[in-house]
Amino acid sequence: MEIRTLGSLGPVSVLTLGGGGLGQVWGVTDRDEAVATVREAVDAGIDLLDVAPGYGDGEAERVVGAAFDGTLPAGVRVVTKCGLGNPAAGDVAALLEKSLDDSLQRMRLSTVDVFLLHNPIVAQAAPGTAGVTSVGLFTEAVRPAFEDLVRRGRIGAWGVTAVEEPDVIIQVFGDQPPPAVAQCVTNLLDSPGDLLRPDGDGSRPRDILSAAGRYGVGVMGIRAVAAGAFTDAVDRNLPSEHPTMVDFRRAAPLRELAGELGESVASLAHRYALSMPGVDTVVLGVKNRAELRECLAAVAAGPLPADLMATIEGRVGTTDRVGAQISK
Repeated sequence: MEIRTLGSLGPVSVLTLGGGGLGQVWGVTDRDEAVATVREAVDAGIDLLDVAPGYGDGEAERVVGAAFDGTLPAGVRVVTKCGLGNPAAGDVAALLEKSLDDSLQRMRLSTVDVFLLHNPIVAQAAPGTAGVTSVGLFTEAVRPAFEDLVRRGRIGAWGVTAVEEPDVIIQVFGDQPPPAVAQCVTNLLDSPGDLLRPDGDGSRPRDILSAAGRYGVGVMGIRAVAAGAFTDAVDRNLPSEHPTMVDFRRAAPLRELAGELGESVASLAHRYALSMPGVDTVVLGVKNRAELRECLAAVAAGPLPADLMATIEGRVGTTDRVGAQISK
């Protein structure tokens, strides 16, 4: 397994096992298969697990608890999250701590290595808004609460979800102290899919990646297969206008190219994400061992050469969801 440096967290495996698949966000699996997938991932050299309360109402965290019964294998680290929203400033610390306590109980752990804000940070949000946190609240209350959790040894570091309003995210990166890590969209369409609100101002993920590098923020790449759009077939029922289905249709040239190369679409998409400048580790959304093995094979195949990267970008030749030309 290739090792890269994830900001101040230091060396990590180039693949991170994500919790979306384990929590059945990306289709049906079962607890036994999910546990077996976690164990096989760790045996294969993956040393970072990325879960959240929102993945199957805590199921992904319960899978980690069931897999290791409170004793993680040597070198394995865990990321979990809190979808905070935009509460009153005086409530932030207690809400974060309660979420962390619940997560630790489900995972049978006493601490986590990284605690992430699991919703975008935006310029403005009304008090009580769910799903986003205003940058004012983040600065006033969220960052200090994260720092307090670090000081008390409850978490090793903190991070943010770097989607939605790129200028705000870049501001957060530049403020002190910066997040240790950020989860950033990394795929060939630069598509955040359904992570972006209908009234959002675009995601500009490559600008965010560049800023993370300037400020020393570690990058966990997410949406490498665009929530299943970069596969042979989407494995759950979605309406035709859903962003994943829109991306699936836009990715038709990638499926054609994968066929010509004799490689799976998902493998090619993961290799593309792993070859993007500034990406330290790519978070997998796999839900079973078969999907995991496909990703492991993609890593074994190595980064994409520059000419194939250019071919992929030329074949897909796309604009992003809001119609702005992707900068290559």
